[in-house]
Amino acid sequence: MQDGTVNDSEAPGAPALSVEHVSHSYGQRRALDDVSFCVPQGSFTALLGPNGAGKSTLYSLITRLFDTRAGSIRILGHDLHREPGEALRRLGIVFQARTLDLDLSIRQNLIYHAALHGIPSKMAKARIGEILAGSDLIDRLGEKARNLSGGQLRRIEIVRAFMHRPRLILLDEPTVGLDIRSRAEIVAEVRRLVKEEGVSVLWATHLIDEIDESDRVVVLHHGKVLAEGRVPDIVAAERVASIREAFSGLTGLAGRQTDLEMAS
Repeated sequence: MQDGTVNDSEAPGAPALSVEHVSHSYGQRRALDDVSFCVPQGSFTALLGPNGAGKSTLYSLITRLFDTRAGSIRILGHDLHREPGEALRRLGIVFQARTLDLDLSIRQNLIYHAALHGIPSKMAKARIGEILAGSDLIDRLGEKARNLSGGQLRRIEIVRAFMHRPRLILLDEPTVGLDIRSRAEIVAEVRRLVKEEGVSVLWATHLIDEIDESDRVVVLHHGKVLAEGRVPDIVAAERVASIREAFSGLTGLAGRQTDLEMAS
């Protein structure tokens, strides 16, 4: 399309993301071991695992920062290895590390990103207004990014990921280092955009309190998928009362002071 946005009419029945038998090693260390799961279209899926579980490695493979040597990854039916352009233009990404240019204004950051996707400035400005409608950030578009708080910077990075109307958004520990209020605002903002835009989300986190009962969850530990499904289904399968207890039972982390426990 001329404006750089995406049309997925060619693969209406495909999962937003399909990961099949993916493995990856750093020398002798196995970071991912035969990982398989899918993210259905229109879903909020949490990739839940402690630090070091392999979440960031998986994201690096999905975004082609690393090449997939074993297994396959498809985005809306497009194989990442055979059709990288078609697959990646359907993807929006928010990495854990901050990536905004602090010396540019918020508007300049967003318009620059839009231009990389072939979106003209006039359309980009309209899109910014559409996404930020009703937000307290709409009146700060002319300010330099360095003037924003950590939570506000993260919210702008999320807006940036939605600019080209992707069909799948990856967020890698997007609330790390933020206070409880900022974390809650970001989770709520992403859920709102998912509902309004009809996109799919894979939300990597080690914080159980960011997961809702209606979410799908993929539990990742030591590079292996230990469980996949809706929260109530995982809880029922483990015969426990909560997703926290299910995670503890699956990973053997019960009774230890993990990041998951400290976050509650």
